[in-house]
Amino acid sequence: MTLPKNTSKNVPDGALSETLGNALRRVTHPGLMPAEPLWNRVPTRDSSGQRLSDFMMLIPKLRQRPTHQIEQVLRELQQVLAFYERSVVFVDLNLKLNLLWVSVKPVPGICLELPTAIQARIPEARLVAQPPERR
Repeated sequence: MTLPKNTSKNVPDGALSETLGNALRRVTHPGLMPAEPLWNRVPTRDSSGQRLSDFMMLIPKLRQRPTHQIEQVLRELQQVLAFYERSVVFVDLNLKLNLLWVSVKPVPGICLELPTAIQARIPEARLVAQPPERR
């Protein structure tokens, strides 16, 4: 499930808000089709040409929950993303992998602040990170 569906590498400002609500409606439809690979859909630059940053979060066992609980997680996610709407450019929630991908504008600290806000509303969500290299 993609929030928002975007086939270009540049995303216009405000595209997120008009599609978040659609994701809530689509979660209950059994006919969801698989999307293109994430690397084909994730934008690399915003509408002004600036490079974007991104992060992933794992939401353990989300796909195994009843539909009403998945919808509740989506509502919580929608509220957090709406608050950060000026910074968030692309969101993809992969229920098969229980994985949330978020692309954001280059705002200092956003890749820590936004996952913290998501985790405050969805406590089981975990930021996926690579440990530092040992020297």
